Amino acid sequence: MRIISRPDFDGVVCAVLLKEALGGDLLLRWTQPSDIQNGRFRLLPGDVLANLPLAGDDDLAMWFDHHVSNVSEKNYPGIFRIAPSAAGLVYEFFQDRWNGRFKELVRQADRIDSAQLTLDEILHPQHYPYVLLSMSIATRRSLEDAIYCDHLVSLLRAHDDIETVMRDATVRRRCDNAVVANREYERSLRDYTELEGHVSITDFRGLSPAPDGNRFLVYSLFPDAVVNVKLYDEGPFVVVKLGHSILNRGCRVNVGKLLSRYGGGGHRGAGACRLERDHVRSQVADIIALLRKNAAEGD
Repeated sequence: MRIISRPDFDGVVCAVLLKEALGGDLLLRWTQPSDIQNGRFRLLPGDVLANLPLAGDDDLAMWFDHHVSNVSEKNYPGIFRIAPSAAGLVYEFFQDRWNGRFKELVRQADRIDSAQLTLDEILHPQHYPYVLLSMSIATRRSLEDAIYCDHLVSLLRAHDDIETVMRDATVRRRCDNAVVANREYERSLRDYTELEGHVSITDFRGLSPAPDGNRFLVYSLFPDAVVNVKLYDEGPFVVVKLGHSILNRGCRVNVGKLLSRYGGGGHRGAGACRLERDHVRSQVADIIALLRKNAAEGD
């Protein structure tokens, strides 16, 4: 049995809970949704999958997920339900195991993964330890990031006090780097984002590496937008990330379902896909046109 999770804050909290519930000696592996969907990461019989899509008719021990685009006709032990976080579903499934532990950690995973943040949390994450901790986790597939996620799982299992976690030397360094990166990211957003009606379009194609940082910041910089489109290069592909504004909640498009047409997916309010360069111009134009139309499914 292995625990397979996604290297983001929700995925880390899932791994904390699963290790605590199923055994700390279980192998833990990190991967991205597209790696599973495209066959670059192979699931094995007996795996416990969390915060990630299925690859087909997998023979899994358990599956926990909350993304609208990942609905499966096959039932697995675990929980699939649209919810603020996958971690909340793991917490619910093993609810008799906790004795009061991890309640605040899961509450924060719910808030952060469902983007229920205040403007002050967006602009000053350094004042909010859970928000800053979530921003210290990079998601660009590096070995260093996987090692850091392993380290966080160990820390969060060992310490209920977030302040103790934040004093760890590795966590401090990553969080300090995140604060600096967020300042640089703000400049990049201003330089490479244009507004088309109520859609902000951030085009980082041609930049290597693509700027990365506070994913909520663009909503404060472009308050008239109800949704953001972010484009950047990843090997032979162009990544498209969409996000409803959490400050101007007027987007009616279910972006997870929209991007599932292009081999991606996600939530109603946030999602991603990877496009082949031969078709990217027309496909991006179609996506932006649908967002500008701003029609809910069925309209």
